[in-house]
This record gives sequence, structure tokens and C-alpha cells, in this order.
Amino acid sequence: MTTSEAHTIFKIETKQDFEILFNAHYSNLCAYANNFLKDVDAAEEVVQEILFKLWTNRDSIAITTSIQSYLFRSVRNACLNVLKHIHIREDYKAQHEYEMQDSISSEDEMIVTELEQKIRVAIDQLPLERKKIFIMSRYEGLKYSEIAQKLNLSVSTVENQMVKALKYLREELADYLPWIILFFGNFFKNG
Repeated sequence: MTTSEAHTIFKIETKQDFEILFNAHYSNLCAYANNFLKDVDAAEEVVQEILFKLWTNRDSIAITTSIQSYLFRSVRNACLNVLKHIHIREDYKAQHEYEMQDSISSEDEMIVTELEQKIRVAIDQLPLERKKIFIMSRYEGLKYSEIAQKLNLSVSTVENQMVKALKYLREELADYLPWIILFFGNFFKNG
């Protein structure tokens, strides 16, 4: 290591100079970096990168301040860059997740609206009494016995009409079954 008296220029000239520098500062630099990053591995990586660049660029680097000040400032700047990069990456990730959630919600709303329309059209095509029974069961939440009593029918007639209605709707809406099950749960369940 040479130091010029006029400008106090620090240069690494040999491997031994580098080893001395490494052994004198490595652990303190890692501890300093860890104060910023709160991650021992990342701190060591930052310090190793700085020391590696110092070694590989030793012919072109002339340090005009104290080597300790130079190293600590380099570590500080590198840590701030790492933190900035992490912050940018997390912001991007959060924004991407928000956009994905927003687009999924919008897409889901469109699918639900389309399904509701298809279901209404299919229900409207049912014979009148079957349609009444289906609506009372699915939309009004009445039990078969309650529907039978209100319409003055037997419970078996109500069950029979529901079976036929569900069979027709399953066939009519076959292309949409996975979505109907996903969004409307027990829509096609008997009983």
C-alpha cells in the first residue's frame, strides 16, 4: 500500500496489501452494512462486492480520503442502493398484485353478470308452474313442503318439477357449470 504525502492517495498494490485491508475492515464493514439491511447475508454480499471492485479496479482507483472513510461511505451508498432497489421491487410487486386483484374482480363481476343473465333466460324458458316452483325454491328459499302448501300441490309433484327444472337448466347452462358452481354454490343441488 502506498500513500502519497502531498495528497494522501491510497493505492492497493499487492495481494498482501489487499489481505491486510480485508482483515482490518471486513467485519466492521459487515456490521455497518447489517445496520442498514438487517440481513447478515446481504450485508456480507455488499461488503464483498465493494472489496472485490476495489481489488479488480486497484490500478484505476486512487483514494484521496482515509481508506476507512472511503470504505464506510461506499458501504453506506451500496446499502442505500440495495434498500432503494428493494423498495422499488416491493412497490412494483404491490402494484402488480393490486392490478391483478382489481382485474380479477372486474373479470369476476363480468362473469357473474353474464351468468345471471344466462340463468334468467334459461329460467324464463321453463314451463310456468315449473318456473314458479324453481323461483320459490331457489330465490325465495322455501322448502318443498312450503311450496306444495302454497301452490296446493303434493310434495312429490314439487320434487318432480324441481328435478325436471334442474335437469333442463344443467343441460341449458352446461358450458357455464364450472362458473355457476364457483359463484353460485348449491344452485343445482336438489332439495
